[in-house]
Amino acid sequence: MNLIERHPTLIPSIVSTIMLILAIPTGWPYGYYTLLRLVVCGTSLFIAYKAYEFSRIVWVYIMGFIALLFNPVIPVHLDKEIWVVIDVIVAIVIFVSIWLVKEPNK
Repeated sequence: MNLIERHPTLIPSIVSTIMLILAIPTGWPYGYYTLLRLVVCGTSLFIAYKAYEFSRIVWVYIMGFIALLFNPVIPVHLDKEIWVVIDVIVAIVIFVSIWLVKEPNK
């Protein structure tokens, strides 16, 4: 079994983590944050789905909450300082999920 088969969330998780870290400095156009919401929401939903498949139920709830927080349809409006903290925490959570939401050993 190769790395991608064992860790199917690897690529979207890395992309989301990088985008979240890049969002910390100010000066990005509003479109970047809209794209960030789409990517993080989509990644979180994908990880939640995989977590459900792999019977990692706690991760389903964690990723579901992150998907709701970053959803682009009904955006949550918070101050930049709060979003910086959230971005760091979510980046860490998504990065850690690469190793904790994986196909169980057979």
